[in-house]
Amino acid sequence: MRVNDFDFELPEKHIALRPAEPRDSAKLLVVKPSGREDSQVSNLAQFLKAGDCLVFNDTKVIPAQLNGIRERDGAPGAEVGFTLHLRGAADSWNAFAKGAKKLRVGDSVTFGADLTARIAEKLDGGEVRLVFNRTGPELDTAIMAVGHVPLPPYIAAKREDDGKDLKDYQTIYAREDGAVAAPTAGLHFTDRLFNSLDKAGIKREFVTLHVGAGTFLPVKVDDTKDHKMHSEIGTISDDVAQRLNAVKQAGGRIVAVGTTSLRLLESAANSDGTLSAWRGATDIFITPGYKFKFVDLLMTNFHLPRSTLMMLVSAFAGYENMRKAYEHAKTHDYRFYSYGDSSLLFPEGSEE
Repeated sequence: MRVNDFDFELPEKHIALRPAEPRDSAKLLVVKPSGREDSQVSNLAQFLKAGDCLVFNDTKVIPAQLNGIRERDGAPGAEVGFTLHLRGAADSWNAFAKGAKKLRVGDSVTFGADLTARIAEKLDGGEVRLVFNRTGPELDTAIMAVGHVPLPPYIAAKREDDGKDLKDYQTIYAREDGAVAAPTAGLHFTDRLFNSLDKAGIKREFVTLHVGAGTFLPVKVDDTKDHKMHSEIGTISDDVAQRLNAVKQAGGRIVAVGTTSLRLLESAANSDGTLSAWRGATDIFITPGYKFKFVDLLMTNFHLPRSTLMMLVSAFAGYENMRKAYEHAKTHDYRFYSYGDSSLLFPEGSEE
Protein backbone atom coordinates (compact mmCIF):
# COMPACT_ATOMS: atom_id res chain seq x y z
CA MET A 1 0.00 0.00 0.00
CA ARG A 2 1.02 3.62 -0.45
CA VAL A 3 2.27 5.30 2.71
CA ASN A 4 0.17 8.34 1.82
CA ASP A 5 -2.91 6.18 2.38
CA PHE A 6 -2.19 6.41 6.12
CA ASP A 7 -1.87 10.18 6.24
CA PHE A 8 -4.33 12.51 7.97
CA GLU A 9 -4.43 16.05 9.28
CA LEU A 10 -4.22 16.64 13.02
CA PRO A 11 -4.48 20.14 14.52
CA GLU A 12 -1.85 20.76 17.20
CA LYS A 13 -4.56 21.26 19.83
CA HIS A 14 -5.10 17.48 19.82
CA ILE A 15 -1.48 16.60 20.71
CA ALA A 16 -1.18 15.82 24.42
CA LEU A 17 1.89 17.27 26.15
CA ARG A 18 0.97 15.85 29.58
CA PRO A 19 -1.06 12.77 30.57
CA ALA A 20 -4.55 12.82 32.04
CA GLU A 21 -4.73 12.93 35.83
CA PRO A 22 -5.57 10.47 37.21
CA ARG A 23 -4.25 8.22 34.48
CA ASP A 24 -7.39 6.13 34.11
CA SER A 25 -9.55 9.23 33.57
CA ALA A 26 -8.40 9.38 29.93
CA LYS A 27 -11.04 8.93 27.24
CA LEU A 28 -11.54 5.49 25.70
CA LEU A 29 -12.95 5.12 22.20
CA VAL A 30 -14.36 1.62 21.70
CA VAL A 31 -14.16 0.74 18.00
CA LYS A 32 -16.23 -2.19 16.72
CA PRO A 33 -17.15 -3.22 13.18
CA SER A 34 -20.70 -2.07 13.97
CA GLY A 35 -19.74 1.37 15.24
CA ARG A 36 -18.06 3.41 17.97
CA GLU A 37 -18.73 4.21 21.63
CA ASP A 38 -17.21 6.99 23.75
CA SER A 39 -16.18 5.98 27.24
CA GLN A 40 -13.36 6.29 29.77
CA VAL A 41 -10.39 4.03 30.50
CA SER A 42 -11.67 3.48 34.04
CA ASN A 43 -14.67 1.69 32.46
CA LEU A 44 -12.53 -0.82 30.57
CA ALA A 45 -13.94 -3.84 32.41
CA GLN A 46 -17.40 -3.09 30.97
CA PHE A 47 -16.19 -3.99 27.49
CA LEU A 48 -14.46 -7.23 28.46
CA LYS A 49 -15.66 -10.59 29.77
CA ALA A 50 -14.66 -12.79 32.70
CA GLY A 51 -11.92 -15.09 31.48
CA ASP A 52 -10.40 -12.54 29.07
CA CYS A 53 -6.73 -11.77 29.62
CA LEU A 54 -4.91 -8.45 29.26
CA VAL A 55 -1.28 -8.79 28.13
CA PHE A 56 1.03 -5.97 29.26
CA ASN A 57 4.55 -5.04 28.23
CA ASP A 58 6.55 -4.63 31.45
CA THR A 59 9.58 -2.98 29.85
CA LYS A 60 11.03 -0.03 31.78
CA VAL A 61 12.10 3.20 30.11
CA ILE A 62 15.72 4.17 30.69
CA PRO A 63 17.08 7.75 30.31
CA ALA A 64 18.47 6.88 26.88
CA GLN A 65 19.05 10.41 25.57
CA LEU A 66 22.75 11.18 26.03
CA ASN A 67 24.56 14.45 25.25
CA GLY A 68 28.34 14.69 25.18
CA ILE A 69 31.47 16.25 23.71
CA ARG A 70 33.20 14.61 20.76
CA GLU A 71 36.97 14.25 21.02
CA ARG A 72 39.31 13.52 18.11
CA ASP A 73 43.09 13.22 18.24
CA GLY A 74 42.99 14.27 21.88
CA ALA A 75 41.23 17.58 21.20
CA PRO A 76 37.65 18.36 22.28
CA GLY A 77 35.20 19.19 19.52
CA ALA A 78 31.50 19.69 18.94
CA GLU A 79 28.59 18.77 21.18
CA VAL A 80 26.87 15.58 20.03
CA GLY A 81 23.67 13.82 21.00
CA PHE A 82 22.63 10.18 20.89
CA THR A 83 19.48 8.19 21.50
CA LEU A 84 20.28 4.64 22.58
CA HIS A 85 17.92 2.12 21.03
CA LEU A 86 19.36 -1.41 20.95
CA ARG A 87 21.82 -3.00 23.34
CA GLY A 88 24.34 -5.15 21.52
CA ALA A 89 26.55 -6.28 24.41
CA ALA A 90 27.23 -5.57 28.07
CA ASP A 91 29.33 -2.54 27.09
CA SER A 92 27.74 -1.60 23.77
CA TRP A 93 24.62 0.13 22.43
CA ASN A 94 23.42 1.01 18.97
CA ALA A 95 22.28 4.62 18.91
CA PHE A 96 20.84 7.22 16.57
CA ALA A 97 23.27 10.12 16.42
CA LYS A 98 22.36 13.75 15.92
CA GLY A 99 24.78 15.05 13.29
CA ALA A 100 26.10 11.58 12.50
CA LYS A 101 27.90 12.82 9.37
CA LYS A 102 30.37 14.70 11.58
CA LEU A 103 31.35 11.55 13.46
CA ARG A 104 34.14 9.17 12.51
CA VAL A 105 34.91 5.65 13.63
CA GLY A 106 37.40 5.95 16.47
CA ASP A 107 36.05 9.26 17.79
CA SER A 108 35.65 9.41 21.56
CA VAL A 109 32.67 10.99 23.30
CA THR A 110 32.65 12.19 26.90
CA PHE A 111 29.23 12.18 28.56
CA GLY A 112 30.38 12.96 32.08
CA ALA A 113 33.29 12.53 34.44
CA ASP A 114 32.71 8.79 34.66
CA LEU A 115 31.26 7.88 31.28
CA THR A 116 32.89 7.87 27.86
CA ALA A 117 32.32 5.92 24.66
CA ARG A 118 34.07 5.20 21.38
CA ILE A 119 32.40 5.28 17.96
CA ALA A 120 33.05 1.66 17.03
CA GLU A 121 30.98 1.56 13.84
CA LYS A 122 28.85 3.79 11.62
CA LEU A 123 25.68 2.21 10.31
CA ASP A 124 22.90 3.31 7.96
CA GLY A 125 20.39 6.05 8.67
CA GLY A 126 22.44 8.04 11.17
CA GLU A 127 22.98 5.04 13.42
CA VAL A 128 26.26 4.28 15.21
CA ARG A 129 27.56 1.59 17.55
CA LEU A 130 28.93 2.94 20.81
CA VAL A 131 31.35 0.97 23.01
CA PHE A 132 31.49 2.40 26.52
CA ASN A 133 34.21 2.48 29.17
CA ARG A 134 31.86 0.68 31.56
CA THR A 135 29.97 -2.57 31.30
CA GLY A 136 26.93 -4.37 32.67
CA PRO A 137 25.27 -2.89 35.76
CA GLU A 138 28.00 -0.23 36.08
CA LEU A 139 27.10 1.07 32.63
CA ASP A 140 23.40 1.04 33.51
CA THR A 141 24.08 3.12 36.62
CA ALA A 142 26.22 5.61 34.70
CA ILE A 143 23.55 6.06 32.01
CA MET A 144 20.92 6.63 34.71
CA ALA A 145 23.11 9.38 36.17
CA VAL A 146 23.68 11.41 32.99
CA GLY A 147 20.84 10.46 30.63
CA HIS A 148 17.53 12.15 29.91
CA VAL A 149 14.09 10.69 29.26
CA PRO A 150 13.82 10.48 25.44
CA LEU A 151 10.45 12.14 25.01
CA PRO A 152 8.82 11.71 21.59
CA PRO A 153 9.90 14.42 19.11
CA TYR A 154 6.45 16.01 19.00
CA ILE A 155 6.64 16.63 22.77
CA ALA A 156 10.36 17.44 22.91
CA ALA A 157 9.83 20.15 20.27
CA LYS A 158 7.37 21.87 22.62
CA ARG A 159 9.11 21.52 25.98
CA GLU A 160 12.09 19.92 27.73
CA ASP A 161 11.76 16.81 29.84
CA ASP A 162 11.45 17.38 33.57
CA GLY A 163 11.17 15.49 36.83
CA LYS A 164 7.48 14.83 36.24
CA ASP A 165 8.26 12.83 33.10
CA LEU A 166 10.38 10.40 35.11
CA LYS A 167 7.10 9.15 36.61
CA ASP A 168 4.60 10.05 33.90
CA TYR A 169 6.51 8.30 31.09
CA GLN A 170 6.62 4.97 32.95
CA THR A 171 3.92 2.38 33.54
CA ILE A 172 3.15 1.50 37.16
CA TYR A 173 4.19 -2.11 36.48
CA ALA A 174 7.47 -1.43 34.62
CA ARG A 175 10.24 -3.72 35.85
CA GLU A 176 12.60 -4.76 33.02
CA ASP A 177 15.11 -1.99 32.16
CA GLY A 178 15.80 -1.44 28.49
CA ALA A 179 13.15 0.62 26.66
CA VAL A 180 13.82 3.91 24.93
CA ALA A 181 10.10 4.66 24.58
CA ALA A 182 7.21 3.79 26.87
CA PRO A 183 4.57 1.22 25.89
CA THR A 184 2.09 4.08 26.05
CA ALA A 185 -1.21 2.18 26.15
CA GLY A 186 -0.10 0.92 29.56
CA LEU A 187 0.37 4.42 30.93
CA HIS A 188 -3.39 4.59 31.58
CA PHE A 189 -3.43 1.81 34.17
CA THR A 190 -3.72 2.47 37.90
CA ASP A 191 -4.08 0.27 40.96
CA ARG A 192 -7.75 1.29 41.03
CA LEU A 193 -8.24 0.08 37.46
CA PHE A 194 -6.45 -3.18 38.20
CA ASN A 195 -8.81 -3.74 41.15
CA SER A 196 -11.90 -3.25 38.97
CA LEU A 197 -10.53 -5.68 36.38
CA ASP A 198 -9.78 -8.25 39.08
CA LYS A 199 -13.35 -8.01 40.40
CA ALA A 200 -14.67 -8.58 36.86
CA GLY A 201 -12.66 -11.82 36.53
CA ILE A 202 -10.30 -10.42 33.91
CA LYS A 203 -6.80 -11.89 34.00
CA ARG A 204 -3.47 -10.26 33.24
CA GLU A 205 -0.07 -11.47 32.09
CA PHE A 206 3.23 -9.71 31.37
CA VAL A 207 5.65 -10.00 28.46
CA THR A 208 8.69 -7.83 27.67
CA LEU A 209 9.53 -5.95 24.49
CA HIS A 210 12.19 -3.26 24.81
CA VAL A 211 10.79 -0.47 22.67
CA GLY A 212 13.46 1.16 20.51
CA ALA A 213 13.87 4.68 19.15
CA GLY A 214 12.87 3.31 15.77
CA THR A 215 9.28 3.73 16.92
CA PHE A 216 9.76 7.51 16.49
CA LEU A 217 11.35 7.36 13.03
CA PRO A 218 9.27 8.57 10.08
CA VAL A 219 8.50 6.24 7.21
CA LYS A 220 10.56 7.68 4.36
CA VAL A 221 9.52 5.35 1.52
CA ASP A 222 6.49 5.72 -0.73
CA ASP A 223 5.30 2.11 -0.52
CA THR A 224 4.91 0.08 2.68
CA LYS A 225 6.66 -2.92 1.11
CA ASP A 226 9.90 -0.92 0.95
CA HIS A 227 10.01 0.02 4.65
CA LYS A 228 12.46 -1.76 6.97
CA MET A 229 11.59 -2.05 10.64
CA HIS A 230 14.29 -1.78 13.32
CA SER A 231 14.62 -4.85 15.53
CA GLU A 232 13.55 -4.87 19.15
CA ILE A 233 14.40 -7.44 21.82
CA GLY A 234 11.55 -9.35 23.45
CA THR A 235 10.80 -12.15 25.89
CA ILE A 236 7.79 -14.37 26.55
CA SER A 237 8.42 -17.00 29.20
CA ASP A 238 7.26 -20.57 28.75
CA ASP A 239 4.95 -20.25 31.79
CA VAL A 240 3.27 -17.15 30.34
CA ALA A 241 2.87 -18.81 26.93
CA GLN A 242 1.22 -21.84 28.54
CA ARG A 243 -1.18 -19.70 30.59
CA LEU A 244 -2.15 -17.62 27.56
CA ASN A 245 -2.78 -20.76 25.52
CA ALA A 246 -5.02 -21.98 28.35
CA VAL A 247 -7.00 -18.72 28.21
CA LYS A 248 -7.69 -19.27 24.52
CA GLN A 249 -8.61 -22.92 25.04
CA ALA A 250 -11.12 -21.92 27.72
CA GLY A 251 -12.80 -19.44 25.37
CA GLY A 252 -11.22 -16.28 26.76
CA ARG A 253 -9.90 -13.48 24.59
CA ILE A 254 -6.34 -12.18 24.44
CA VAL A 255 -6.32 -8.40 24.82
CA ALA A 256 -2.98 -6.85 23.83
CA VAL A 257 -2.33 -3.67 25.81
CA GLY A 258 -0.41 -1.70 23.24
CA THR A 259 1.05 -2.36 19.83
CA THR A 260 4.31 -3.54 21.41
CA SER A 261 2.56 -6.39 23.23
CA LEU A 262 0.68 -7.25 20.05
CA ARG A 263 3.81 -7.30 17.90
CA LEU A 264 5.60 -9.60 20.34
CA LEU A 265 2.63 -11.96 20.68
CA GLU A 266 2.20 -12.18 16.92
CA SER A 267 5.94 -12.79 16.51
CA ALA A 268 5.71 -15.77 18.86
CA ALA A 269 2.39 -17.11 17.54
CA ASN A 270 2.22 -20.31 15.54
CA SER A 271 0.16 -20.91 12.41
CA ASP A 272 -2.23 -23.12 14.42
CA GLY A 273 -3.15 -20.22 16.72
CA THR A 274 -1.04 -21.28 19.68
CA LEU A 275 1.72 -19.30 21.37
CA SER A 276 5.31 -20.38 21.99
CA ALA A 277 7.90 -18.99 24.37
CA TRP A 278 10.10 -16.33 22.78
CA ARG A 279 13.47 -14.76 23.46
CA GLY A 280 15.22 -12.64 20.90
CA ALA A 281 14.74 -9.92 18.30
CA THR A 282 11.67 -9.17 16.23
CA ASP A 283 11.23 -6.79 13.33
CA ILE A 284 7.67 -7.82 12.47
CA PHE A 285 5.93 -5.21 10.31
CA ILE A 286 2.13 -5.47 10.26
CA THR A 287 0.16 -3.83 7.45
CA PRO A 288 -3.36 -4.37 6.05
CA GLY A 289 -3.72 -7.90 4.74
CA TYR A 290 -1.88 -9.45 7.70
CA LYS A 291 -3.73 -12.41 9.25
CA PHE A 292 -3.66 -12.15 13.04
CA LYS A 293 -2.93 -15.48 14.70
CA PHE A 294 -3.29 -14.89 18.45
CA VAL A 295 -4.49 -11.45 19.55
CA ASP A 296 -8.27 -10.91 19.80
CA LEU A 297 -8.54 -7.27 20.98
CA LEU A 298 -6.15 -4.33 21.04
CA MET A 299 -5.99 -1.40 23.44
CA THR A 300 -3.87 1.40 22.01
CA ASN A 301 -3.43 5.17 21.87
CA PHE A 302 -3.96 7.34 18.79
CA HIS A 303 -0.97 7.26 16.46
CA LEU A 304 1.00 9.52 14.17
CA PRO A 305 -0.05 9.89 10.54
CA ARG A 306 2.00 7.85 8.03
CA SER A 307 3.43 5.77 10.90
CA THR A 308 3.93 2.00 11.08
CA LEU A 309 1.54 1.98 14.05
CA MET A 310 -1.21 3.61 12.00
CA MET A 311 -0.68 0.80 9.49
CA LEU A 312 -0.89 -1.81 12.26
CA VAL A 313 -4.20 -0.57 13.69
CA SER A 314 -5.62 -0.33 10.17
CA ALA A 315 -4.65 -3.96 9.64
CA PHE A 316 -6.33 -4.96 12.90
CA ALA A 317 -9.60 -3.02 12.89
CA GLY A 318 -9.97 -2.27 9.19
CA TYR A 319 -8.64 0.60 7.10
CA GLU A 320 -11.92 2.45 6.55
CA ASN A 321 -13.10 1.79 10.10
CA MET A 322 -9.94 3.35 11.53
CA ARG A 323 -10.16 6.41 9.28
CA LYS A 324 -13.70 6.98 10.55
CA ALA A 325 -12.60 6.36 14.15
CA TYR A 326 -9.83 8.96 13.91
CA GLU A 327 -12.20 11.53 12.42
CA HIS A 328 -14.62 10.78 15.29
CA ALA A 329 -11.77 11.22 17.79
CA LYS A 330 -10.83 14.61 16.37
CA THR A 331 -14.43 15.78 16.31
CA HIS A 332 -14.92 14.74 19.95
CA ASP A 333 -11.67 16.33 21.20
CA TYR A 334 -9.68 13.20 21.96
CA ARG A 335 -6.02 13.75 22.83
CA PHE A 336 -3.49 12.02 20.57
CA TYR A 337 -0.10 10.27 20.85
CA SER A 338 1.98 9.07 23.80
CA TYR A 339 0.34 11.09 26.58
CA GLY A 340 -3.08 11.07 24.92
CA ASP A 341 -6.31 9.13 25.18
CA SER A 342 -6.86 5.47 24.33
CA SER A 343 -8.96 3.16 22.20
CA LEU A 344 -10.16 -0.42 22.42
CA LEU A 345 -10.19 -2.02 18.97
CA PHE A 346 -12.21 -5.04 17.92
CA PRO A 347 -10.91 -6.81 14.80
CA GLU A 348 -12.41 -6.23 11.40
CA GLY A 349 -15.11 -8.82 10.71
CA SER A 350 -15.42 -9.92 14.36
CA GLU A 351 -18.74 -10.84 15.89
CA GLU A 352 -17.99 -8.58 18.87
